[in-house]
Amino acid sequence: MWLKNITLLNFKNYADASLSFSKTVNAFVGNNGAGKTNLLDAIHYLCLCKGYFNPIDSQQIKTSEDLFMIQGDFEREQKNEKITCGVKRNQKKQFKRNKKEYDKLASHIGLFPLVMISPYDTNIIMDGSEERRRFMDNVISQTDAHYLDELILYNRHLLNRNALLKQIAVTRSYDPTLLEIYNEQLVQSGNKIFAKREQFMKDFIPLFDKYYQFLTDDKEEVSLFYQSQLSETPFLKLLGQSIEKDKILERTTTGIHKDELIFTITGMPLKKFGSQGQQKSFLIALKLAQYAYLQKFKGFKPLLLLDDIFDKLDDNRMHKLMEMVSHQDFGQIFITDTGRERVMAVFNKIDVAVTLFEVNNGAVNHA
Repeated sequence: MWLKNITLLNFKNYADASLSFSKTVNAFVGNNGAGKTNLLDAIHYLCLCKGYFNPIDSQQIKTSEDLFMIQGDFEREQKNEKITCGVKRNQKKQFKRNKKEYDKLASHIGLFPLVMISPYDTNIIMDGSEERRRFMDNVISQTDAHYLDELILYNRHLLNRNALLKQIAVTRSYDPTLLEIYNEQLVQSGNKIFAKREQFMKDFIPLFDKYYQFLTDDKEEVSLFYQSQLSETPFLKLLGQSIEKDKILERTTTGIHKDELIFTITGMPLKKFGSQGQQKSFLIALKLAQYAYLQKFKGFKPLLLLDDIFDKLDDNRMHKLMEMVSHQDFGQIFITDTGRERVMAVFNKIDVAVTLFEVNNGAVNHA
């Protein structure tokens, strides 16, 4: 699979832009703030129906304009596919594949898999457990068409149960039969999600270990572990055990919405004890493992987007990374960087051709 071209209209700082890409490495170079990352975000929209950095669609519309549109042509499994995304202020987002609008956006997820590596990814390590669950859910959703539906269902059941707990706090009474129904609904969805997450981690961890050790020359001992309350106790029993606590706190305190990914280095929490270089290597290994996982289960190569990656690594790790991703195991790659000469030097050293685009305040030219 590869993206042949893209057209932007009023997207972020682009009034109008059209680009054609190579099947291998494409690099956007220019000063900070010129709009390089916005081009990656537009590609992310085409593949996953949303931006990578900001979930609010209307905020992606160019200032003083009423809509944005992104259109791209992919070649996927030897077929041409035209994807169109349009957002008007105060209106529902339109998403089309070959001119036919989707009934639900979830149907698009996974058809054009993508992996993005960005400085923004530090939130996976530094922020709360929700970010780590989101990472896990994003990968699984691109390989399992029903997983996202099950997540949506679980969150709906969770809202219902939490609303009942708040009602109990106000009225001091409740219908035990209704609570039992909500418990059963939550358990049914939660058990399915837990089973998929557990299997995902069994497949994912060996891939992560492989890439981390490659990047660091086997010099550091790190671990990635999936922690869930459901590993020790059946979900229904957990809900029964926590009901008094839940009534006091007016929310559901047990379930897969409390799952966590534990990151450690030499047995200690990576967040507190990992250096910046170690944390960056850990994140890159996570994303490369995501790429390998998607390729394994989709049967073709996802797109790989590398945002401002050269500034974040020492020379040795940078060259190892570029050598790895330019290898035949990887497909089409998009890179942003501030230095044209640096990009050329890196890829000349590993003897890989790169297609350059110069970006300057919302204008893009083939270099």
